[in-house]
Amino acid sequence: MRLIQFQTVQGQRHVAVVEGDTLLVVNGAASTRELALDAIRKGHGLAEEVCARGTQPSPSSYRQTLQDGRVLAPLDHEDPAHCLISGTGLTHLGSASTRDKMHQQNIGDQAALTDTARIFQWGIEGGRPPAGTAGVQPEWFYKGDGSIVVRPGAAFEKPAFAEDAGEEPELTGLYVVGDDSKPYRVGFALGNEFSDHVMERRNYLYLAHSKLRNCSYGPELRVGELPRNLSGMSRILRGDEVVWEKEFLSGEDNMCHSLENLEYHHFKYAQFLRPGDVHVHFFGTATLSVADNIQTREGDRFEISMEAFGEPLINGIKAGAAELPAGQVATL
Repeated sequence: MRLIQFQTVQGQRHVAVVEGDTLLVVNGAASTRELALDAIRKGHGLAEEVCARGTQPSPSSYRQTLQDGRVLAPLDHEDPAHCLISGTGLTHLGSASTRDKMHQQNIGDQAALTDTARIFQWGIEGGRPPAGTAGVQPEWFYKGDGSIVVRPGAAFEKPAFAEDAGEEPELTGLYVVGDDSKPYRVGFALGNEFSDHVMERRNYLYLAHSKLRNCSYGPELRVGELPRNLSGMSRILRGDEVVWEKEFLSGEDNMCHSLENLEYHHFKYAQFLRPGDVHVHFFGTATLSVADNIQTREGDRFEISMEAFGEPLINGIKAGAAELPAGQVATL
């Protein structure tokens, strides 16, 4: 089952099941979050909750709803401060070589290269522990709250101070924390973990800065288990021209960490277990256009596709707001 959240022309929110180009609107569901919380309270799965409520066809087709820009991120929170966006890196086979290739532009930064290789090797050796046990912890980063999320089809803002506007084609895990303070995985979605790789390249310790950008995920939420071997395509389009494209792999067969291990090391922190909160976690990638020396421009479009997730995730790039001038923080 694949779900989307969308708005009607009048601005009303709905959840719908995707069936080809038809949207089957879930009765009495204005958000995926509330639908998931009700399922948790009733002790059954999300798909069962959808079936129990029933559906009715939307008057608008799925394709038209996408073209109109009315498709929302497939899971969100009405208060953006209660939606945490985070991620893990060096989780996919090949991701260390991609990271090293990117950092080779700064040959003097040997410490970053060494740490990259070391953390990746730790993942190879201990990132897939037996079920129910904790393995080695991955690289982890904070990206922002729900206010940084750009809906499918909309453009990312490139901050005035940014040095790069680069894509990261990834899978995301979407979670809701139940009334019992336990995390529940709602499903998975395609994601673009938009980042500033030129800033990161200057020094690996700038990684935290480079991640504080927009992101997008969706348009569809896949309910249920994730296939172990997944292949997708990441493209950059400039007008009608494809200026770069490359296959990207995901799923546990292509990762050095198990999903269970990545989830454990995120939700082991008590502050991430606040009832009702939403968590969106990017699982990492081994495929980046910046590693092939591609420089994006305002007006470019990113297209991330994977057959198992339905329609592709498409986002553009536009100029962001002017930055706050230095010295403008007031003292009270």
